[in-house]
Amino acid sequence: MSSLNVLLRKEWRENMRNFKLYWIPIVFIIFGVIEPISNHFLPEIMKSVGNLPEGTEFTWPEFRGEDIFVSLMSQYQMIGILIIILAFMGSISGERKSGTATLLYVRPMSFAQYFLSKWIVVNVVVLASVWLGFFAAWYYIGILFNSVAAGEVFTFLGTYSLWLVFAVTVVLALSAWLSSGGAAGLSILILLVFQIIDGVVGAYWTVTPWKLSVYASTAFGASADQSAFWMSVGLTVALIIALVFFGIYMTKRNAAKTLV
Repeated sequence: MSSLNVLLRKEWRENMRNFKLYWIPIVFIIFGVIEPISNHFLPEIMKSVGNLPEGTEFTWPEFRGEDIFVSLMSQYQMIGILIIILAFMGSISGERKSGTATLLYVRPMSFAQYFLSKWIVVNVVVLASVWLGFFAAWYYIGILFNSVAAGEVFTFLGTYSLWLVFAVTVVLALSAWLSSGGAAGLSILILLVFQIIDGVVGAYWTVTPWKLSVYASTAFGASADQSAFWMSVGLTVALIIALVFFGIYMTKRNAAKTLV
């Protein structure tokens, strides 16, 4: 356990030195602030720059605060996931390529501790960043739109956080297996392309990790099949555990490829 604590501190300091601990939260907070403000002032913006013919009347939909949360989640689902992939695709493969991992492998630690230290710290950074982004949005939603119940917000965030943990685990497991470029490409396929496919033809199935964002939005009063929801949660947790073990195995297997 002492080795794990040392590795956790090492990972935390590394994320501070490369500024991921700062710029990733800032990016998510900026999106969280922009989403409610831009939606609130969108009618005025379109009237001023839309070049609509004089006398044209256009009825804009009346957004609720709950709609803004779901809209922001859609932004995070594409841009946010891409940020996570690009920021952490080289977490393990990059250390193999640079030779940094050699300095760690010769120390009294296990490959499980090495992988888990990265998994824990990256999840902390990602979840804290996303939650700060949603909290920033929540503040402006309360000012510009309607008040959203705390219970609904935390249910929404809890469900969506499980998807984020799955996304982080995919990226790190692939980083342990492949090069940084390979991890990025396959992560984009699994997390972004499959997400698009699920959105297009996903009506034919209800149990999948890619449905968690949909189930998260049902926290705001929409109906959902609870059995499918809990089966998706169980499947996602099982996949996360399997990916963690896979990542540990590939970290150990590829240790010999580390440059000296």
